[in-house]
Amino acid sequence: MSSVSVPKTMKGVQMKNIGGPEVLQYKTDLPVPVPRGGEVLVKNDFSGVNYVDVYWRIGMMGFAPGGILGREAEGTVLAVGPGSVNDLKIGDRVVWLAMGGYAEYTAVPAAATYVVPSDVKPGVAAAALLQGLTALTLTHRIYQVKKGDWVLVHAAAGGVGLWLCQLLKGLGAKTIGTASTAEKIKLAKENGADFVINYSEEKDLVKRVEEITGGQGVNVVYDSIGKDQTENNINVVAKHGTIVTYGAASGIPPPISPAKLAAKNVRFVGPGESALMRYVGTRQEFEKWCTKLFDTITKDKVNVRIHDTYPLSEIVRVHKDLEGRKTTGKVLVKP
Repeated sequence: MSSVSVPKTMKGVQMKNIGGPEVLQYKTDLPVPVPRGGEVLVKNDFSGVNYVDVYWRIGMMGFAPGGILGREAEGTVLAVGPGSVNDLKIGDRVVWLAMGGYAEYTAVPAAATYVVPSDVKPGVAAAALLQGLTALTLTHRIYQVKKGDWVLVHAAAGGVGLWLCQLLKGLGAKTIGTASTAEKIKLAKENGADFVINYSEEKDLVKRVEEITGGQGVNVVYDSIGKDQTENNINVVAKHGTIVTYGAASGIPPPISPAKLAAKNVRFVGPGESALMRYVGTRQEFEKWCTKLFDTITKDKVNVRIHDTYPLSEIVRVHKDLEGRKTTGKVLVKP
């Protein structure tokens, strides 16, 4: 193994059991991992926090390896393990997509690690990776949005939602967002949404979407809310349209009757099919989509909104804020 001086212990957040935010325990004496074959050791400068971390914390996704959550981080390569590491070298500034981001150091597969372009400001790569790649695959792979499409984006002021609003504007789509506060509605419009519905006040979302689209309905629904929007999604989608569920903030959506889908010839894409790793699971795919991601940031000037950067030691508060819908855009922690 090739490396610089690396300490034996590190700060990090570990969970022993599944449950509420209180199961996340901040520690200062966790062992620093050693990279195995095909892995690199990264000193994390910024780690991304995503709603999927909540799913892992409560056991929906299983139990995180080593009890350490966190799907992404940005930092510096300090050591490389044996075998091929895709030309990564000590000192490279990288961003990675794996597990174990709630820690100072993480050993991650080189195949899921990407060198950050020099013109990307610190913190932006960690803020953009998972949510940006999700939005890109949703709009360019799972359903290829066309100019003039009507699109409904739930949680339009969330991390993925803001990405979607901007990408959809660039593609020439007509975007209807949903949000829960005046502040979030303003933010969604500033980032490209043509219309935004306050679902905490609007009593009939379906009727409002029909009014906006002239009775046509939407060509595609992008839904990270889940259970609470299932019926609305079926009712607002146009004939031959597509419903994409990629999150379950309100709970796992119930099965949709095939008869309901068949009545409009609607395609339904559930969380399993929309999962990001289905599209970036190989080195070639990961590199292709990361290149596209950073092009949208550096060339297309997509705004990567960072809600706040918290100390890792405040991770319990971070999860409470996330679940309480107190955040907009991306949440980062600094180990």
